[in-house]
Amino acid sequence: MLGEKKKVLIVDDEPKIVEAVMAYLEKNGYDPFAAYDGEKALVLFHNIHPDLVVLDLMLPKLSGEEVCKEIRRMSRVPIIMLTAKVSEEEKIIGLNIGADDYVTKPFSPRELMARINSLLRRADEGVSPLFHIMNWNDGDLKIDLNTYTVKKSEKEVSLTPIEFKLLCAMMKYPRKTFTREELINLVLGTEYDGFDRTIDSHIKNLRSKIEADSANPKYIITVRGIGYKFDGKL
Repeated sequence: MLGEKKKVLIVDDEPKIVEAVMAYLEKNGYDPFAAYDGEKALVLFHNIHPDLVVLDLMLPKLSGEEVCKEIRRMSRVPIIMLTAKVSEEEKIIGLNIGADDYVTKPFSPRELMARINSLLRRADEGVSPLFHIMNWNDGDLKIDLNTYTVKKSEKEVSLTPIEFKLLCAMMKYPRKTFTREELINLVLGTEYDGFDRTIDSHIKNLRSKIEADSANPKYIITVRGIGYKFDGKL
């Protein structure tokens, strides 16, 4: 629906923080929702399908890390983690389980709003995944968008620009089924007027590089009669 407000789920067990963030979000044209523990956060997530999640690490009932992992099993929604932890190692762990950004407490609502606006712009633009380093299936497949490198079983594989763009487009929405036309528009552009089965050749080549057995793929899955989807566990 045109003009529909973006929904933001705030998950924190400190009411004052939640109230302040919600007020600021409303003031800036967002539709905020609140949860005060990890279990309620997941229930609310399923019910409202938010466009972005602001998630505290330290939560009752279910930790922020556990909530983040569970969300990432089903969605690529942008996640900003709130944390009092500041070590580089802890931030890397958070990013690797699926957080897209960190805001360290105490923070200003204005700073958080800038991060939210930035992440939502990134989510709406292009086909790149929302964070830069991803490990699929316990490190079997690794993608680093900072260096444009892909590793299969710790060995670097060389992808063409179209193959890399195709992989990124599908990884942004794991388990979403893409039609051939959708993939052509994302990877080759809407102006492309060639044969739609061209995408099958690129898929075949991509599988030969990232699958252990391209005849029985576990990442790029064919959905018969429709197209393809990316599968895998972060």
